[in-house]
Amino acid sequence: MKRKLCVPILLGYALSGNIAHAEDVGNHTKQNKAIRSSPAGSAASLKLRSNIALIFDEKSQLPVYVKNSRSVAPIASITKLMTAMVVLDAMLPLEEEVTVEAADLDRIKGTRSRLQVGMTFTRNELLKLALMASENRAASALARSYPGGKKALVAAMNAKASVLGMQDTRFLDPTGLDMGNVSTAQDLVKMVSAARSYNLIHRYTTSTSHSVDGFGGREMHFSNTNPLVRNVSWDIGVSKTGYISEAGLCLVMEATIDQRPLIIVLLDSWGKHTRVGDANRIKRWIESGNTRGQSTRHG
Repeated sequence: MKRKLCVPILLGYALSGNIAHAEDVGNHTKQNKAIRSSPAGSAASLKLRSNIALIFDEKSQLPVYVKNSRSVAPIASITKLMTAMVVLDAMLPLEEEVTVEAADLDRIKGTRSRLQVGMTFTRNELLKLALMASENRAASALARSYPGGKKALVAAMNAKASVLGMQDTRFLDPTGLDMGNVSTAQDLVKMVSAARSYNLIHRYTTSTSHSVDGFGGREMHFSNTNPLVRNVSWDIGVSKTGYISEAGLCLVMEATIDQRPLIIVLLDSWGKHTRVGDANRIKRWIESGNTRGQSTRHG
């Protein structure tokens, strides 16, 4: 599989500098005056419920909206994007079969799964279920079957984060169930940018559903945890949701809005539809056409 890792790796440090600069330049008096001149484009008009948010313009390499983007917080299943990248980097055979074992059961949060111990799937199927349906046992099985096992995979995840310039990111497990998996919104921009260069991650995170065979050939149907991939008005390149109680509801996406490629990071949201509502609010705000060439800080 051909992967274009050089671009996101080289851009990692530039992304960090641009985002940090946007947050550090005083109180953005001039920018805020320009934004307030148009109500639709003003920061005040974008009332996001997520406690941490970042909208990053991939073309200009500048943020257009930041909110607590340097706050370190648990990222839950957003972790699985890094798990997938490291598994794909290892170029393991995707059609090789991996059996779910007792070691893949969630001992941290006690979450349930329809992937029962003894079920066998291809690595390709596990990858898709981990990314699309956020299946924890699928992610665990991928890590366990990695050369050197979970410990080696987590080490590779942290090494890759370092290469990408994710200075405030730490991984302790491959699923995101461990609250010690932490990052910042500006670090996650780098991770999503890198993930977008993997064709399989693009395909699997934007698939609406997938079915696999369980015991006795019984079909099991899984849906994407992000309902926005089923909305035809969205043009999404990468999508990943996450949730544990310590992290709140999380969502990262690479999406093109109004012909503008953007990376959206929403962390620590509360309420059943908050992160989705925030994403739709962002879409309307960008489509208003009043944010081009501007960046603003809020919160």
